[in-house]
Amino acid sequence: MAQRCLCESIPVKKLELTKHAYRLWQNDELQLDAVDLDTSVTEPGRPERPCLVEPKHLARRNPGTLVGHAALMHAIAHIEFNAINLAWDAIYRFRDLPVAFYHDWIQVASEEAYHFQLVLTYLNSLGYDYGDFDAHNGLWQVAMQTAHDPLLRMALVPRVLEARGLDVTPGMIERLTKFGYDEAANILQIIYNEEIGHVAIGSRWFCYLCDQRSLNYETEFLRLIQEFSDGKLRGPFNLPARQQAGFGPLEIAYLENQS
Repeated sequence: MAQRCLCESIPVKKLELTKHAYRLWQNDELQLDAVDLDTSVTEPGRPERPCLVEPKHLARRNPGTLVGHAALMHAIAHIEFNAINLAWDAIYRFRDLPVAFYHDWIQVASEEAYHFQLVLTYLNSLGYDYGDFDAHNGLWQVAMQTAHDPLLRMALVPRVLEARGLDVTPGMIERLTKFGYDEAANILQIIYNEEIGHVAIGSRWFCYLCDQRSLNYETEFLRLIQEFSDGKLRGPFNLPARQQAGFGPLEIAYLENQS
């Protein structure tokens, strides 16, 4: 089921499959049987559009204009669509973990699907659709960089990439409200509230995997940041939200120093 959801390329069908899988799991109709499936999926299912380009080639648009606002919401839709794939990929790729791991990430997949549906419906109300603007493939590239190790995946996807959303979303909500886009601001508030939980899930499993390897989770996270980001994370940081999402005192002190 995870393979089907991950590899489905039509957004509406991916949403339907994800909702169906979540219902089956909630009703104990899916089992974690050992099956001989290839885990070397290198590309998730996605539509032909949007065209994927390097981040530096994405056009900058004025968020105060309709087209600029639509481009911003499209970028959020793209993040949420990728987040569905990332959740299913974690379930499909990483085997032999506790049942709770799969329970958590099926919940994340379901909530990311809900987020994508909210943003897509709003985008449609503006006269635009997913695929109308270019996007980048950075999230999936990190998924491939971390495909060999769930500890690395939990560190760099939820606790770096998704945690970045905790930092920037409150400011986005404030700007959307300023421009009069109250419905969009409300959607981002829903996403923000649930993303704290998603980062917390990443923190929980990062800590679990560190414990399994007799590693201190805080020092290991800082070591990984040094290795993969030259010790630099983009600030400013929403420290209260990150604390709520499972960042420890040493990590918070490091982020304060980065700020």
